[in-house]
Amino acid sequence: MPETHYAKSGDVNIAYQVVGEGPVDLLYAAGWVTNLEVMWEDPGFARFLNRMASFTRLICFDKRGIGLSDPVPAEDLTNLDIRMRDMTAVMDAVGSERAFLFGHSEGGSTCIRFACDHPDRTEGLILAFSYAKRLWSADYPWAPTKEQRIAESEAFEASWAEPQTIADYYAPSRAKDEAFVSWLSRYLRLAASPKAAAALNTGSTNIDVTSLLPEIKAETLCIYRIDDLDVNVKEGRYIASKIPNSKLVEIPGNDHFFWAGDPEPLLQEIEEFITGQRGPAESERVVATALFTDIVGSTALAASVGDRTWRDLLQRHDEVVRRELVRWRGREVKTTGDGVLATFDSPTQAISFATALPASMESLGMEVRCGIHTGEMEIRSGDVAGLAVHIAARISALAGSSEVLVSRTVKDLVVGTGITFEKKGSYQLKGVPDEWEIYAVTDMSN
Repeated sequence: MPETHYAKSGDVNIAYQVVGEGPVDLLYAAGWVTNLEVMWEDPGFARFLNRMASFTRLICFDKRGIGLSDPVPAEDLTNLDIRMRDMTAVMDAVGSERAFLFGHSEGGSTCIRFACDHPDRTEGLILAFSYAKRLWSADYPWAPTKEQRIAESEAFEASWAEPQTIADYYAPSRAKDEAFVSWLSRYLRLAASPKAAAALNTGSTNIDVTSLLPEIKAETLCIYRIDDLDVNVKEGRYIASKIPNSKLVEIPGNDHFFWAGDPEPLLQEIEEFITGQRGPAESERVVATALFTDIVGSTALAASVGDRTWRDLLQRHDEVVRRELVRWRGREVKTTGDGVLATFDSPTQAISFATALPASMESLGMEVRCGIHTGEMEIRSGDVAGLAVHIAARISALAGSSEVLVSRTVKDLVVGTGITFEKKGSYQLKGVPDEWEIYAVTDMSN
């Protein structure tokens, strides 16, 4: 996770981060609510930001009153005059004279205003699923009505800790991903309080930058998903038609969160706009450590305690796993019903997590087993795939109660760490070529 710093804007501290060492600066103005540090906990979000940081120096910030920045009165949350000062303060703090602006959703309106107020500091403008106005009128019929906005703000305040509805609407492609929904709940809670979220939503109703569109001097890229549920693609067509030097790109999908769905078309367009050329298309392939956990005897346990108690136990199980993942710097990929698939940068971290987990599960009356393998895997849209993942799953299935099994690859990679192993034997893993030597972790203390 990048280090968080603070820029002084008047008497308010604005939290910011800088990622990458590219030849040009890219200032990311987010929509709605953010938390600079929690956003890195979602693998899809983190990959998108890291990809942009691979060809720019990426500058991210939390708006005043949101996330890690200082709290402010509700009337200051959506004051664009104040936001101009905040963005300038962040750029000054990092020594950025000129930057490309990347505005998502409400952040696009902010970037439009900045590009008009500070053309000398705007290298280019990228509007992703952005709007120019948030209140219906005859000449802008895609915006919600005042009544709809009021109802929406009331709903946010009433059910802010229940993220499923937000996931269904803003990120439908990931709405059934339990790990994503759990992360989203944490992200929202630590980004804003219920009242702050509602106030920000209500305040943005007054944003209207339609008159500024013809005044934009910077070259502009407008990107919209065709079936976005929140910002109509027709808004994008309208905005692009009003900006003199603009390019409109319409891409498939219905996710409003830019890092959800298939991010590759969006990333390709952004990279070409900034650098003049497209990088190789990803799904990203990395060497990482995959770990599967599994509750031993889960079917019998579920039958003995009943459905309601079993659901409660699973929820508590997931909370314990996520706490340990944070401790050992693992990333939850997805739940598997009665277990979790996670990845780690280091096999030592994965083993440390796996050996600590059984003791943490004792209070729940659960026993778990783990399987670990390190290899090259494909990362795409928040998931991982490849033979290395299959091998870790097969190894996990061989483990006994409270046992941690690893491949010979993992054993060889941690030589010198003091971890000791016992050879379990050579196995033909289903669907995997050749025989594999499997080892049980016996001691972490030497």
